[in-house]
Amino acid sequence: MLYGSLSALLPLALVLQAVALPQPKLPSIKSPRLRTRPAVANFVINAAENSTASNDTATPSVVASKENIWITLTNAEAAGVVSYLHNQSELNLTDSADAGTWDNMISVIDLLPPNKTAALKYMAGTGPKPPRYARATLMFGATEEPYLEDFIVGPLPVTNETTYVPDDWTTTKGTSKIRNFDADSDLTSDLWYSIAADADDIITDLLGANSSTFDIWGIDPLWQETDEEGKLHIVNWVGFWGIPDTVFDGETLLPQGLYFKVDQTGRDPSNWFLVGWLYQDIYYTSTAEFRAAWKNGDVVKATKNEAGDWIGTDRVGDELKYDDRAPPMQIQPSGQRFAVDADQKFVEWMDFSFYITFTRDTGVRLYDIKYKGERIIYELGLQEAIAHYAGNDPVQSGTAYLDTFYGFGPYAFNLLPGYDCPGYATYLNATFHANEVSTTHKNGICLYESDPGYLMQRHSNQNYLASTKNPMFTLRSVSTVGNYDYSFSYNFFLDGTIETEVKASGYIQSAFYAKNGEYGYKIHDGLSGSMHDHCLNWKLDMDILGQENTLALHTVKAVDVKYPWSNTTRSTMKLVRSEITNEDEGKLDWSENAQTMVVVVNKNETNPYGEPRGYRLMPSRGGGMHLTIKNSSNLFDSQGFATHGFYVLKHHDSEQKSAHANNDYDPKNPIIDFSKYFNSENLEQEDLVIYFNLGMHHVPHTGDLPNTVHTTAQASLMISPHNYLLNDPSRQSNQMVRVNYNSTAAGEGQVTDVLLFGGELPSGTIDLSSQQTSFYDYVGDVAVRKRPYDPLHPYNETESIV
Repeated sequence: MLYGSLSALLPLALVLQAVALPQPKLPSIKSPRLRTRPAVANFVINAAENSTASNDTATPSVVASKENIWITLTNAEAAGVVSYLHNQSELNLTDSADAGTWDNMISVIDLLPPNKTAALKYMAGTGPKPPRYARATLMFGATEEPYLEDFIVGPLPVTNETTYVPDDWTTTKGTSKIRNFDADSDLTSDLWYSIAADADDIITDLLGANSSTFDIWGIDPLWQETDEEGKLHIVNWVGFWGIPDTVFDGETLLPQGLYFKVDQTGRDPSNWFLVGWLYQDIYYTSTAEFRAAWKNGDVVKATKNEAGDWIGTDRVGDELKYDDRAPPMQIQPSGQRFAVDADQKFVEWMDFSFYITFTRDTGVRLYDIKYKGERIIYELGLQEAIAHYAGNDPVQSGTAYLDTFYGFGPYAFNLLPGYDCPGYATYLNATFHANEVSTTHKNGICLYESDPGYLMQRHSNQNYLASTKNPMFTLRSVSTVGNYDYSFSYNFFLDGTIETEVKASGYIQSAFYAKNGEYGYKIHDGLSGSMHDHCLNWKLDMDILGQENTLALHTVKAVDVKYPWSNTTRSTMKLVRSEITNEDEGKLDWSENAQTMVVVVNKNETNPYGEPRGYRLMPSRGGGMHLTIKNSSNLFDSQGFATHGFYVLKHHDSEQKSAHANNDYDPKNPIIDFSKYFNSENLEQEDLVIYFNLGMHHVPHTGDLPNTVHTTAQASLMISPHNYLLNDPSRQSNQMVRVNYNSTAAGEGQVTDVLLFGGELPSGTIDLSSQQTSFYDYVGDVAVRKRPYDPLHPYNETESIV
């Protein structure tokens, strides 16, 4: 069906009809709750008397009361930093566009967030606007021991007062320097193909084509091995991967089961060498040994894993019944019901407000989230994402991606209206600065209100039915980091709840089937689903009615109690209250059977009933998780944030994040080792920071072909008011109805009153063609060169990893 041919008018005038309601269920004769009820008329009030309902569908507007002090660096600010650093002759920088592996260059420029202490004073109107600083990551290749290092540059914009200093302050090892053991990746790739070409006779026989027709790549991060003399060796295991001959980039579905190991220690390629080959779980110490076994017929061929239509994502198979019809869709009958200050990236919806920023490493981040005028969250955003694999072959066993190394910002591409987000959503651009180029994702963030498909509240009895709609507000971005597409959503609800959600789709990274039965299912000819953990870490800096907070644990515990009114001991349950009072206790897992409520409370702020006001944290979809492997042979001290379900720490301005994007270069000696944040500090009524993990233990099955689906690959955490207010705040919503009715002996119901509480019923018509997605309007990224700074000549450039 051609989308351009759709044109229809949908009548939206709704008429509430009195229908014959089913006879109410008879109360159980054992029910102790049966009471004589007042007449229905006693409940009736003029609920719409003070209604503010309006037919005005103009888009609401708002101007942020304070500047967004966390907003992404502007193109001009980034260009100023680039120019300033190039003027520092001691750095010996080469333009990124011209730099080779033996040059020094600017890699990434991002905002250095202001200290929370200064930010809160500014937001409260008791302090000045914090000066802006950049964090610049430089790659130093002009040395035998190449490294990367972060520098703080500012204040911005660049003036005579601007300086730069190493960013040692926000690290755990006292320096942001980290060795780059893969500085000459272009030359190591040449080595791989040279080694492979030397074995083309074997490869052609085993794989059906010579080595030049395959992609060759391997483990991440690189291995560090120490020999008997104590010398460090940098080792890589690489494998052969089929290259699809269509538009579909399903290369990660095409492992060939042939691997070799190389030693690439140092920067002199003449010292690099082949260590050995692996095929069918048999290891050969040289190409000569491999060839001899092959010539003698001792190498048993495995079933080939070949590309085909099965890796494509287009529609196949018989058409589903009625699927030729357009599916249901959502609309905004009264127009947009939230306001955005696009310049300041500030959003208001109902009783919520917040600021948005965007970074190269982690994408979207939210600051200063307020509910009913009170800050409840200072900062909420992704920290790191691990994809840790396992398998019988060294490539799967040796792979544990730290995805901020690649970055979530660079791959948060244009969202597709009508698919990623509703067609009526509001879209914002997202910009990051890397390699002396500022890249803007057009429409990389969407904001929209929707109906999640279930009510906020309902109740009925023989006299009335009461229901409240559940409009949900969502901020979403999607990052395609290599083969996986991560959809990130922050959902806001009328009851004061905030949900952090991640869903995954895209191509799995698979394994060759041979000898891999203990690590996954066989899912295609020659193919095994490679088991792996996805563990994504978030920072949640909560401020509940101020910065003095405590993490409380309220556990439903089974107990035996002898009551004075009972002749026997009764098995029952009680609520046991405890607190996490010290960082030594701050590494936590979600309780078995979900029996413990985790609540951030302010003990100095109690409600009228004496209960501390707070917000509860609870896994929703996915149930909460952490890495299965707690002592990874790949990640070492770079996985400290992923060994438990969640953590609580005392806030320090110097402890800005749980991981560093450059940890992947040398995971044994990370810039930030999260475990070192725990140093026995008091946590009672302190400024607390929660770090929590979401993700999934993924053992791919046939349903993951060609792509993993969102249905099961998802996880979320709810942050919800807990004794924070005196009742359910969604009672403020106009979007509810109460239908009063009387039942008759004949079993027919009679509606006596309908109360709409000022809610506006949709009316009129809408042209459905106006809601169609304009697929040809989909655009790629817009880039602006920073050296020389050329803002008047942007150009299109969209790059993916695969």
